[in-house]
Amino acid sequence: MANGLRLIPQEIRTLEAIEIGSMIPLGGPLDFAVCLLKFTNTSDVDVFISWDGQVDNDICVSGGFVLYDVCTNAGSQRGLYVPAGTQFYVDGSAGTTGAIYLTCFHTSEY
Repeated sequence: MANGLRLIPQEIRTLEAIEIGSMIPLGGPLDFAVCLLKFTNTSDVDVFISWDGQVDNDICVSGGFVLYDVCTNAGSQRGLYVPAGTQFYVDGSAGTTGAIYLTCFHTSEY
């Protein structure tokens, strides 16, 4: 019998500012379907985030972050999740300092 859900972090994905370019993969694909994503930009340039490597879907300004809490208050059998295998990309011009980080979490029953 499951007691509830636990939140499990995945390994942080990083792209150094000097590596930013046209549709550069941000780490590897998601290991699990995730319910919480946070893009953090500590670089000195604004960047676009792409969910498919083709289209810019969001912007993350220098010194800012973007948070997607896609399954708030949802159980493990329903709700909205970002599918396992999704690969995110960063689009923009190379910076001189900082990095782009992707922090993500999945859930599991315990």
